[in-house]
Amino acid sequence: MSTASTQLPQGRYGRSSDVRTDRTLKIVGSVLGAVLLAVVGWFGWHYVAGTAISAQVITFQATDNAVRVHLEVHKDAGTAGYCTLRSQSADGTEVGRADFRFSGSDTRVDQVVTLRTTARGTTAELLGCHSD
Repeated sequence: MSTASTQLPQGRYGRSSDVRTDRTLKIVGSVLGAVLLAVVGWFGWHYVAGTAISAQVITFQATDNAVRVHLEVHKDAGTAGYCTLRSQSADGTEVGRADFRFSGSDTRVDQVVTLRTTARGTTAELLGCHSD
C-alpha cells in the first residue's frame, strides 16, 4: 500500500505571493482611516468651538399681537451677532419671526425682547444664533 502525503500542496493554502500587495492595501487603508478621523474631528471641533454666540429662551408671555421673550445670550467678549426667534399659533402656523441683535463687551446678555405677531402666538422658539 501507498502512504498518503501529510504535506499540503505547494501554493494552494497559506500565504500567497501577493504579500506585498496585501501590505500596501493595509497601509493605504490605515492612512485613509486616519485622514477620515482627522476630518471628522476637525468638523466636530469647528462646530463646537466655532460657535461664538449661544442663547436660550428662559420664559415667554404671549398676547394677541406680540410675544415677550426673556432671552439669555452667552457670547465672547466684544462679539456682535444676532439670534432668530419665531412664534407659532396653536395650529402650528408661523405667526412671527425676527432677528434680535446683540453687541458689546458683556459675555452674558439677559434681555426681554418683543416679537410682533400676526395672530396670538403660543410658542417662542429660538431658531439659532450667529456672529457677524
